[in-house]
Amino acid sequence: MNRDSNSYTIIYASVMVLLVAIVLAVISQSLKNFQGENEANDKRQQILSSINIKVSASEAESKFNELITEAFLVNTSGEKVAGDAFATDVVKAFRENLYPVFVANVDGQTKYIMALSGAGLWGPLWGYIAVDDDRNTVFGADFSHEGETPGLGAEITRPDFSAQFVGKKIFTNGEFKSIAVVKPGKSVAGQDYVDGISGGTITSQGVNKMLYDSLNGYVQFLTSKNQ
Repeated sequence: MNRDSNSYTIIYASVMVLLVAIVLAVISQSLKNFQGENEANDKRQQILSSINIKVSASEAESKFNELITEAFLVNTSGEKVAGDAFATDVVKAFRENLYPVFVANVDGQTKYIMALSGAGLWGPLWGYIAVDDDRNTVFGADFSHEGETPGLGAEITRPDFSAQFVGKKIFTNGEFKSIAVVKPGKSVAGQDYVDGISGGTITSQGVNKMLYDSLNGYVQFLTSKNQ
């Protein structure tokens, strides 16, 4: 074949594109399991963080298996339903009125961990919040985001923000109230509240809405002592 011809150039380019595509596909497939495990360990770290346990990615699986004694889904009636609480997509589950619960044993005490999902200024917000055996008093919390502004809304990931939730109550006088996120220095009557992020008003409002909307789905589970 004439190497100076157009047909040779086209065939050569096509073969090279095909070879590169094959190589990239092989690399992608070989990394898929590794990426999946990294994502799983990141999720384990977030769940553990909600019960105030900080571990490295390499320690996450063993610590998770040690402390998390049970994981299941509940519906809005508070009943356990079939499904994998860890593997489930929280956003999709919430749309189907299904809610993941993780039960932890921390120093001999039972903690219930619930998933959170919402929206911030620039993208999704999510997190986990743990309550004591009374299913009301917050033991710990962890928040994450996809694209909030560094130094502003992204501050919800800081330990000093999540630490404010410890000891707060989800129910007031037996009535579901959630926990309000307010402007720093402000207050709200009739429910527990924490200070939002200075300069991150929309993100703070997103966390406030996320808490109310997400926890509202767990109300029957939290108020039932039969689970």
